[in-house]
Amino acid sequence: MSLNIIVLAKQVPDTRNVGKDAMKEDGTINRAALPAIFNPEDLNALEQALRLKDENPGSTITMLTMGLPRAAEVVREGIFRGADNGIVLTDRLLGGADTLATSYSLAQAVKKIGNYDIVLCGRQAIDGDTAQVGPQIAEKLGIPQVTYAEEILDIKDGKVIVKRRLESGVETVKAPLPCVVTVNGSAAECRPRNAKRVMQYKYAVSPSEKAKLDDKQKAIVEKRPNLNIQEWGAAFVEADPQQIGMAGSPTKVKAIENVVFTAKQSLSLENNDEQIEQLIKELIANHTIG
Repeated sequence: MSLNIIVLAKQVPDTRNVGKDAMKEDGTINRAALPAIFNPEDLNALEQALRLKDENPGSTITMLTMGLPRAAEVVREGIFRGADNGIVLTDRLLGGADTLATSYSLAQAVKKIGNYDIVLCGRQAIDGDTAQVGPQIAEKLGIPQVTYAEEILDIKDGKVIVKRRLESGVETVKAPLPCVVTVNGSAAECRPRNAKRVMQYKYAVSPSEKAKLDDKQKAIVEKRPNLNIQEWGAAFVEADPQQIGMAGSPTKVKAIENVVFTAKQSLSLENNDEQIEQLIKELIANHTIG
């Protein structure tokens, strides 16, 4: 059977490089000041989508991301690895969104795409670590969800069979389609870029990017419709202005900081239970652990 697959991906700031300019005065992240990367667990989700496409000829993968116009880089990266097309949900009105507003906006975009069988995304994004957006999207769409997925084992008879990796072990579950599946970082790594697809889609651009191309590059894009990455705004997905961006975000970031742990002293222990027990007691007493 052929499947219509949507992969939600986020372009995130590289949290390994948080500096003094990482936050704006209004409490939102200054994304322009941080290097942008493809959210790692969304890459795991993309690999599961690509495997479904391999196993079900005729399937299509649509990348969907929300962010600044430069987030088209995430869509393009997905296409280089095997996705078919992509959409950037971008609008100034969407800025400053927390998980509630983000999930609402993305759910509206998924509804606009329509005719989908499965929505895949990473368990969480490294710039928030909430793991809330995927489940919230499922709730807003009114469809089942499977979280902590490590592998999609099969899709048959209108149901998806998923192996979940939990703290207490592994379980296999079955859910009816359409559904949302969030994928763990313990799932298979995403395959690398395909060289032929890189050459074929290197000029794939969004309308914002197209305006910056030279005449020769614009001519190439105009001749090949498959090189057009779509940009959608809040109005296009019929989003309620009171439920998007900062207006729809009850959560506000108070501060972010880069915490670096440094060793102030060192201690050498002999291989005996008495010294180890004493060390543990000291660590508990000064609240380093426990």
